[in-house]
Amino acid sequence: MEYQKPVKSKKLPLIFQHGGAQSKRTWESGPDGREGFNTMFVRAGYSVYLVDQPRSGEANLSTEAVTPDTPWATNPMYGDKTLYVLSRVGHYDEAGNLVPNAQFPAGEENYQAFEQSWTIGFGPLNNDLNADVLAKLVNKQQDGAVLVTHSMGGTIGWRTAIRTDKVKAIIAYEPGGTPFVFPETEMPKTTEARFKALSASAMGVPMEDFLKLTRIPIVLYYGDYIKIGSENVGEDKWGTEFAMAKQFVEAINRHGGDATLVHLPDIGIKGNSHFLMQEKNNREILKLALDWLHEKGLDK
Repeated sequence: MEYQKPVKSKKLPLIFQHGGAQSKRTWESGPDGREGFNTMFVRAGYSVYLVDQPRSGEANLSTEAVTPDTPWATNPMYGDKTLYVLSRVGHYDEAGNLVPNAQFPAGEENYQAFEQSWTIGFGPLNNDLNADVLAKLVNKQQDGAVLVTHSMGGTIGWRTAIRTDKVKAIIAYEPGGTPFVFPETEMPKTTEARFKALSASAMGVPMEDFLKLTRIPIVLYYGDYIKIGSENVGEDKWGTEFAMAKQFVEAINRHGGDATLVHLPDIGIKGNSHFLMQEKNNREILKLALDWLHEKGLDK
């Protein structure tokens, strides 16, 4: 873990949880070297904790060996093109040339930096273990903390808030790739992706656990290029995740919670990929979260 605390920091720190096959580098800078969310939030007065989930990044000593079903482990070259497309960073033209989407910094150097940020992990993926660890960190905070999650880290955030009442809010950037949480008696409809294995998923929990998520404000942000049925595998995959996110937010609010789903193109912010916190307009993305924290009274 890495942390920074500004002088006269706000009461609640922000704890950042990265996504699958990533590390805390997600929040440190963009592929073109632009300032990342960690220092940008510190400048806004928040204490910031960056976590490498167990068996990832600098938390790289695992007591269990990598197993064949560990994501990405069976084919380390998988990321060279596939993760670029799955993350909606861009596509390739008929000649095989890179075509980045609008907000992703263009150029071969930025593409290489993006690819080099991935890690396959050093042991089996275990998001219950990850949530256990994150809950321990949250419990060390005197007044609790706000979780900020990305992608596969979304499920870790939901599970952490079930484990401890010291999670005071969750900001989730494009949660997905691992299960959303629903009451076990109210499981959602699953929208299948064209490549079925990439479809969004859900897991059931006892109602008393799910209701813990209704006691805190939650906001989910999704970028552009999301379309169910698209021949672009990334657009289609995240179309199914967005559909599941809508049902998750509806379930939270139906049970008296406070969840908001923000699709950036709907509010006039266009061109963002799955890594919206790293792109050319990341200051605009940051301001949305700062305004939301203020609206919810979490910036004292």
